[in-house]
Amino acid sequence: MAKTAVAILAHPDDCEFLCAGTLLRLRQEHGWTIHIATMTPGDCGSAEHSPTEIANIRRAEGQAAAQRIGAQYRCLESRDLRVFFDGPTIETVTKYLCDVQADLVLTHSPDDYHLDHEMTSKLVRAATFAAPIPNYLYGQGIRPLDRIPHLYYCDPLEGKDVFGRPIVPDFCIDISGVIDIKTDALAAHASQRNWLIKHHGVDDYLASMREWCAKQGQRHGIAYAEGFRQHLGHSYPQTNLLGELLGKLS
Repeated sequence: MAKTAVAILAHPDDCEFLCAGTLLRLRQEHGWTIHIATMTPGDCGSAEHSPTEIANIRRAEGQAAAQRIGAQYRCLESRDLRVFFDGPTIETVTKYLCDVQADLVLTHSPDDYHLDHEMTSKLVRAATFAAPIPNYLYGQGIRPLDRIPHLYYCDPLEGKDVFGRPIVPDFCIDISGVIDIKTDALAAHASQRNWLIKHHGVDDYLASMREWCAKQGQRHGIAYAEGFRQHLGHSYPQTNLLGELLGKLS
């Protein structure tokens, strides 16, 4: 039976920066169904368009990017800088995980530069724990997961916490063979070039992504890689399914 991998990140383009290559390898090499969800539609990601206008643009870009790696895309409709760790939002994420019947979940690092990323990480952690509990969404017609899914945290942007201290991945996945497709998927987020220049000081976001993946790859003597840490707290799966499937580099 086919398995399902889900990346739940804060904003459109986060997946393409952080873990799209790994998702693509799961689909290509193991026949997994892959999904991308964003907490927000990126409604603050423009100095030129209104929130509604840029949100519509970025949802369409998210859909186009997902299609380029054979994934399905959904926006969970929180708003930029308003991703809150609260009951309704945990329910939204939990319902999504149950809807797609996730076996493996990728999300943001618990420590990152952006609070939307950190809140997303906490929400996904809570939802992966809640999704197999029949009484959590009792009476709502929701099919719980059979078990807690494998949960992994992507590298934080630039691989550091808010104090500039390095956050080193537990292992990396070789994405050298799919880096061009990953780049093409990120290029679907064309609206973000002007915004990243203005607010982040990043001119060529495609080159920045490739440079980071090259840096992670260099640690292991390969061209490009994506880094991860696995959630290994009590009751979560202890086997490294992602590493077993795709060959962890540690």
